Amino acid sequence: MMDRKTNATSFAQPIREKISAEKNIPGRNPRALLDIFGRPLEDLRISLIDRCNFRCPYCMPESGLRTGGRFLPRKEWLTFPEIRRIARLFIRLGVSKIRLTGGEPLLRPHIDELIGELSILPGLRDLALTTNGRLLSRFAPALKKAGLQRLTISLDTLDPVVFRKMTGNRGGVEDILEGIQAAEEAGFLSLKINAVIQRSINDHTILKLVDHFKNTPHVLRFIEYMDAGNSNRWQAQRVVPSAEILAVIRARYPLGALTPRYRGEVASRYQFLDGTGEIGFISSITQPFCGDCTRARLSPDGKLYTCLFAGQGNDLKKLLRRSIRDEKISEHIKNIWKNRMDQYSELRGMLRIMPAGQKIEMFQIGG
Repeated sequence: MMDRKTNATSFAQPIREKISAEKNIPGRNPRALLDIFGRPLEDLRISLIDRCNFRCPYCMPESGLRTGGRFLPRKEWLTFPEIRRIARLFIRLGVSKIRLTGGEPLLRPHIDELIGELSILPGLRDLALTTNGRLLSRFAPALKKAGLQRLTISLDTLDPVVFRKMTGNRGGVEDILEGIQAAEEAGFLSLKINAVIQRSINDHTILKLVDHFKNTPHVLRFIEYMDAGNSNRWQAQRVVPSAEILAVIRARYPLGALTPRYRGEVASRYQFLDGTGEIGFISSITQPFCGDCTRARLSPDGKLYTCLFAGQGNDLKKLLRRSIRDEKISEHIKNIWKNRMDQYSELRGMLRIMPAGQKIEMFQIGG
């Protein structure tokens, strides 16, 4: 990838200006651990497994996967005690929100036990999980009972034919809808439904999604197709800008913009003016939000990544398994974050080119 130190010097000003303008936003921890650009460490995304029961072309395509279809052996996964220990250290450093991801996290055996252990950690304010929903009808009650607070479900279309194409011919729409119903019955009152939109693939199904989730407590969020990983053969012409999706929806339903609820909220939110729900837009391509990024990511084998588009991670599992003391591991994490200067999406937008180099696959560290 491009030389990070050169980029930080040349292109840091927009991020610094944004941070400066937002430093007094209510709710920000004045003692938060800050990176080079003043971005606080607040969120930790923990990928539990690099396997998935779908083969979505934009994430884990059936053919052309750069890992060659090889996945981590179980002995390389962080154990539950190791995950709990790492989570506790991050919370002490200021993290208040943890999201469990994958791959497909519900493929990790005994996930409800881990959720139960994490949910009682002092200082953790929000515990969430992202799933493709295929197994949710089976697991929703156990997840809720264990202490999971929020669920995000990936559902790119309601068209059965398009759905099969977008998931590599795995599963069906009815499986996901059953999972959503099971989550509702288990007590998850408001779900986030994420839809990645690609031109000439599922963009013609946008309004069907809107119609389905309007008049429900769930929040449908449209995500611009991103150049994450190396395997998805990303093409800029496949990106449908959020502004275009918004215009399509507004042509049918009046919408009003909502103000952000907190610094670092990645989705731009809108409400239906008739009071029948909310939608959101995540616009990493056309409106990069690097200046607001407060997220660290942990891979299943214990590598810490400070950007979704990073190429190299820092191995924390090695420290855990060498019986290094908590204080030393915490200091190591502090140094990684304090020297963080990632701004991939900002650079892509400013330079109008794709920064070169290998990137971690999205299914290895979550979206």
